[in-house]
Amino acid sequence: MSAANGVASLAARVIDAWQARSGRYLLGIAGPPAAGKSTLAERLRDEINNKLGEDIAQIAPMDGFHLTNDELDRAGLRSVKGAPHTFDAEGYVDRLKLLRDVPEVGWPVYDRQVVHEPVPDAILIGPQTGIVITEGNYLLLDDQPWSQVRSLLNQVWYLDAPVSLVERRLLDRHRAIGRSAEEATAKIAGTDLPNAELIAATRRNADLVLDQVKF
Repeated sequence: MSAANGVASLAARVIDAWQARSGRYLLGIAGPPAAGKSTLAERLRDEINNKLGEDIAQIAPMDGFHLTNDELDRAGLRSVKGAPHTFDAEGYVDRLKLLRDVPEVGWPVYDRQVVHEPVPDAILIGPQTGIVITEGNYLLLDDQPWSQVRSLLNQVWYLDAPVSLVERRLLDRHRAIGRSAEEATAKIAGTDLPNAELIAATRRNADLVLDQVKF
């Protein structure tokens, strides 16, 4: 399915699913790095809220569960930051469980602009939030504790993107935070693309695959 020009129909699908059940509806958007998951989540949230005329949908990104740089340094993992084992996956699972059962939940975000660190409880998801969109790379991994994520979400969509587009976006992203062209290329080859290959293998576990997205 193509998501290009189809955000309105995707939003309607989510609204229908939420209204057909009681309690919060949790939608996951998985996919490789730089596929456009954050952009799709934002467009989807805005379209849902516009259709309903109130702020029912909110985004709870997986990126807030990055380990801190100090933790990565102590573990010798800073060079592979972004790999599955550089996240607090257990913390992510625990917070998803809270979203299902608790009216008000604090949620961390990842600051990509200044400190490049997780910021605890930067988002407050309150009782008025009926639809939560969580997006991230590893929502469909089979390995523990990531494998628990799938059962906590009502649906998970997979957002695909050509490798050439992913590489171009990643290069721009790394250069924007001060990496040289050589450093950015090494990071993409050594960490990002291996992660993308791992994520691509999880596509089969998705409820819906979105291709040919143009953001």
